[in-house]
Amino acid sequence: MTQTEPRPTWRQYFMRFAHLAASRSTCMRRKVGAVLVREKRVLATGYNGAPSGLPHCAEVGCLRKDQNIPSGQRHELCRGLHAEQNAIIQAAYHGTSIKDADLYCTTFPCSICTKMLINAGIRRIFYDEGYADELATQLIAQAPIELIKLVDGEEQS
Repeated sequence: MTQTEPRPTWRQYFMRFAHLAASRSTCMRRKVGAVLVREKRVLATGYNGAPSGLPHCAEVGCLRKDQNIPSGQRHELCRGLHAEQNAIIQAAYHGTSIKDADLYCTTFPCSICTKMLINAGIRRIFYDEGYADELATQLIAQAPIELIKLVDGEEQS
Protein backbone atom coordinates (compact mmCIF):
# COMPACT_ATOMS: atom_id res chain seq x y z
CA MET A 1 0.00 0.00 0.00
CA THR A 2 1.38 3.45 -0.89
CA GLN A 3 1.15 6.47 1.31
CA THR A 4 -0.52 9.52 -0.15
CA GLU A 5 -0.32 13.14 0.83
CA PRO A 6 -3.03 14.06 3.34
CA ARG A 7 -6.10 15.72 1.90
CA PRO A 8 -5.60 19.51 1.98
CA THR A 9 -7.88 21.75 4.02
CA TRP A 10 -10.01 24.20 2.05
CA ARG A 11 -7.59 27.00 2.92
CA GLN A 12 -4.61 24.96 1.74
CA TYR A 13 -6.49 24.00 -1.41
CA PHE A 14 -7.34 27.57 -2.41
CA MET A 15 -3.91 28.92 -1.46
CA ARG A 16 -2.38 26.28 -3.72
CA PHE A 17 -4.54 27.69 -6.52
CA ALA A 18 -3.12 31.15 -5.75
CA HIS A 19 0.43 29.78 -5.97
CA LEU A 20 -0.41 28.02 -9.23
CA ALA A 21 -1.76 31.32 -10.62
CA ALA A 22 1.46 33.05 -9.50
CA SER A 23 3.43 30.59 -11.64
CA ARG A 24 1.88 32.31 -14.70
CA SER A 25 3.18 35.73 -13.64
CA THR A 26 5.35 37.63 -16.07
CA CYS A 27 6.64 40.12 -13.50
CA MET A 28 10.41 40.27 -13.16
CA ARG A 29 10.40 41.39 -9.50
CA ARG A 30 7.65 39.46 -7.71
CA LYS A 31 5.33 36.67 -8.79
CA VAL A 32 1.88 37.02 -7.22
CA GLY A 33 -1.25 34.94 -7.64
CA ALA A 34 -4.81 35.60 -6.46
CA VAL A 35 -8.00 33.55 -6.29
CA LEU A 36 -11.49 34.84 -5.48
CA VAL A 37 -13.65 32.23 -3.75
CA ARG A 38 -17.21 32.12 -2.45
CA GLU A 39 -18.91 29.11 -0.85
CA LYS A 40 -15.92 26.88 -1.66
CA ARG A 41 -16.10 27.72 -5.37
CA VAL A 42 -13.47 29.52 -7.42
CA LEU A 43 -14.98 32.66 -9.00
CA ALA A 44 -11.90 34.12 -10.70
CA THR A 45 -8.12 33.98 -10.67
CA GLY A 46 -5.38 36.45 -11.49
CA TYR A 47 -1.65 36.90 -11.60
CA ASN A 48 0.52 39.95 -12.06
CA GLY A 49 1.77 40.93 -15.47
CA ALA A 50 1.33 43.17 -18.50
CA PRO A 51 -2.16 43.76 -19.93
CA SER A 52 -3.44 41.10 -22.36
CA GLY A 53 -1.78 41.26 -25.74
CA LEU A 54 0.98 43.68 -24.69
CA PRO A 55 4.66 42.75 -24.41
CA HIS A 56 5.76 41.28 -21.09
CA CYS A 57 8.32 43.07 -18.95
CA ALA A 58 10.80 40.28 -19.67
CA GLU A 59 10.63 41.43 -23.30
CA VAL A 60 10.73 45.20 -22.82
CA GLY A 61 12.28 45.66 -19.38
CA CYS A 62 11.01 46.63 -15.97
CA LEU A 63 10.16 50.32 -15.42
CA ARG A 64 10.40 49.91 -11.64
CA LYS A 65 13.85 48.33 -11.82
CA ASP A 66 15.08 50.88 -14.37
CA GLN A 67 13.92 53.76 -12.15
CA ASN A 68 15.06 52.18 -8.85
CA ILE A 69 11.57 52.31 -7.35
CA PRO A 70 11.43 50.52 -4.00
CA SER A 71 8.87 47.80 -3.36
CA GLY A 72 5.63 49.14 -1.92
CA GLN A 73 5.97 52.60 -3.47
CA ARG A 74 4.72 54.32 -6.63
CA HIS A 75 2.50 51.43 -7.74
CA GLU A 76 1.32 53.42 -10.75
CA LEU A 77 4.82 53.26 -12.27
CA CYS A 78 4.52 49.74 -13.59
CA ARG A 79 3.42 48.24 -16.90
CA GLY A 80 1.73 45.36 -15.15
CA LEU A 81 -1.52 44.81 -13.35
CA HIS A 82 -1.54 43.21 -9.94
CA ALA A 83 -2.92 39.70 -9.40
CA GLU A 84 -5.84 41.04 -7.34
CA GLN A 85 -6.70 43.55 -10.06
CA ASN A 86 -6.64 40.84 -12.72
CA ALA A 87 -8.90 38.59 -10.62
CA ILE A 88 -11.41 41.44 -10.14
CA ILE A 89 -11.25 42.28 -13.85
CA GLN A 90 -11.69 38.63 -14.86
CA ALA A 91 -14.80 38.37 -12.67
CA ALA A 92 -16.23 41.60 -14.13
CA TYR A 93 -15.41 40.55 -17.70
CA HIS A 94 -17.39 37.34 -17.23
CA GLY A 95 -20.23 38.95 -15.24
CA THR A 96 -19.42 37.18 -11.97
CA SER A 97 -20.30 38.95 -8.72
CA ILE A 98 -17.53 38.83 -6.13
CA LYS A 99 -19.51 40.47 -3.32
CA ASP A 100 -18.89 38.62 -0.03
CA ALA A 101 -16.11 36.54 -1.61
CA ASP A 102 -12.81 35.61 -0.01
CA LEU A 103 -9.47 36.46 -1.60
CA TYR A 104 -6.58 34.03 -1.41
CA CYS A 105 -3.41 35.85 -2.40
CA THR A 106 0.24 34.86 -2.24
CA THR A 107 1.14 38.39 -1.07
CA PHE A 108 -0.59 40.97 1.13
CA PRO A 109 -2.39 43.42 -1.20
CA CYS A 110 -0.98 46.88 -1.91
CA SER A 111 -2.99 50.00 -1.06
CA ILE A 112 -4.44 50.30 -4.58
CA CYS A 113 -5.65 46.70 -4.59
CA THR A 114 -6.87 47.04 -1.00
CA LYS A 115 -9.12 49.95 -1.99
CA MET A 116 -10.49 47.92 -4.89
CA LEU A 117 -11.11 44.89 -2.66
CA ILE A 118 -12.93 47.01 -0.08
CA ASN A 119 -15.24 48.49 -2.73
CA ALA A 120 -15.77 45.08 -4.35
CA GLY A 121 -17.22 43.76 -1.07
CA ILE A 122 -14.53 41.20 -0.29
CA ARG A 123 -15.12 39.83 3.21
CA ARG A 124 -11.85 38.03 4.00
CA ILE A 125 -8.28 38.16 2.71
CA PHE A 126 -6.01 35.17 3.18
CA TYR A 127 -2.36 35.77 2.33
CA ASP A 128 1.07 34.12 2.66
CA GLU A 129 3.69 36.88 2.47
CA GLY A 130 3.71 40.39 3.87
CA TYR A 131 4.18 43.51 1.75
CA ALA A 132 5.70 46.85 2.71
CA ASP A 133 2.73 49.17 2.22
CA GLU A 134 1.75 51.07 5.37
CA LEU A 135 -1.36 52.59 3.81
CA ALA A 136 -2.71 49.14 2.84
CA THR A 137 -2.35 48.00 6.45
CA GLN A 138 -4.17 51.11 7.71
CA LEU A 139 -6.99 50.73 5.18
CA ILE A 140 -7.55 47.06 6.04
CA ALA A 141 -7.68 47.94 9.75
CA GLN A 142 -10.53 50.38 9.03
CA ALA A 143 -12.42 48.13 6.63
CA PRO A 144 -14.98 45.41 7.31
CA ILE A 145 -12.54 42.82 5.94
CA GLU A 146 -11.09 40.02 8.03
CA LEU A 147 -7.35 39.60 7.40
CA ILE A 148 -5.82 36.17 7.89
CA LYS A 149 -2.14 35.31 7.44
CA LEU A 150 -1.60 31.71 6.47
CA VAL A 151 1.49 29.58 7.00
CA ASP A 152 1.47 26.41 4.91
CA GLY A 153 -2.19 27.07 4.24
CA GLU A 154 -3.15 27.26 7.90
CA GLU A 155 -3.95 30.31 10.03
CA GLN A 156 -0.96 31.74 11.87
CA SER A 157 -1.43 32.13 15.62
